[in-house]
Amino acid sequence: MDFYKALQQLNTTKEDIVMTVMTGENIGSRLLLSSGEVIYTNNEDYTWDRIISGIPENKRSQTLRFDGEKIYYEFIRQRYNAVVCGAGHISISIIKMCNLLDLPVTVIDDRLTFANDAAGAGANKVIFESFDKALDAVEGDDGTFFIIVTRGHRYDQTCLEKIINKKNAYIGMIGSKLRVAKVLDTLEQNGVSREKLNKVYTPIGLKIGAETPAEIAVAIMAQIIEVKNKVTGSGTYSKELLSSILDEDCSSMPKAMVTIVSRKGSAPREVGTKMVVMKDGTMIGTIGGGCVEASVRQTAFNCIDNEKCQLVQVDMTGREAEDEGMVCGGVVELFVEPIK
Repeated sequence: MDFYKALQQLNTTKEDIVMTVMTGENIGSRLLLSSGEVIYTNNEDYTWDRIISGIPENKRSQTLRFDGEKIYYEFIRQRYNAVVCGAGHISISIIKMCNLLDLPVTVIDDRLTFANDAAGAGANKVIFESFDKALDAVEGDDGTFFIIVTRGHRYDQTCLEKIINKKNAYIGMIGSKLRVAKVLDTLEQNGVSREKLNKVYTPIGLKIGAETPAEIAVAIMAQIIEVKNKVTGSGTYSKELLSSILDEDCSSMPKAMVTIVSRKGSAPREVGTKMVVMKDGTMIGTIGGGCVEASVRQTAFNCIDNEKCQLVQVDMTGREAEDEGMVCGGVVELFVEPIK
């Protein structure tokens, strides 16, 4: 449990790597490294230096053989958040979609009625202030999606000028091509490099012919999902997963964590995808639906009962898999570990 508490307290702007031994007599031994500093280990006697020396340079979560053992190197994905400039009709739909996606969202608007509407729609934080002052207080980081959907190009310009030099995962700005060009040209004249300006997603959103505020919000959020999911091969411990482990209501229930640690072929989910299996049969998260979950559920129960970790392989390519409804294809390795 201490490992998951350590995860919950991580500074997500740093490079966080989890190394887990998945075979041999040290199975289940684990080290959490944050920007080179050891944050947690459950096995002080294990020779971690040799494992640390083998950290993959490509920074993708993967399983490697090391001195006869299988080691899972997991690069923890940045936790994401959204900052929306403007609280009009498009923003209200964006807020609702962010809630569905478990994406914390901050909304900025200088109009009280609109700010109240954003709060009513479920924004995690609403800043009722001028855009320039509000954005001075927003730092941004590698996991921040900035969405500029204000009521006029002069406000767009103010927002973009404040945001352009902040760390971010995405900057998108609404507007017609003419309106957008004017804003970008003005910022370039004010000293912002064209290289930075060319990285702004504008006009914002995927080109799906969106017309209504809700459709435009769908196009914007689809583009953000596309950007986010290009960061493949990294693990993520969602708020939902950590809550199922650490919240008082759930902490007493025996459970196991299931993680995809390798995959071949057309397996449904990426390496690093996780779910929690509760002793009562409840499953939090998904590693691919019927394609793999039915197969690993009993293994999870056994791991809970025996208090032992297990590395299992699920083959979804054969006739037997087809009969079980595993039509996705591919082979995945799953590491199943009881949570004490």
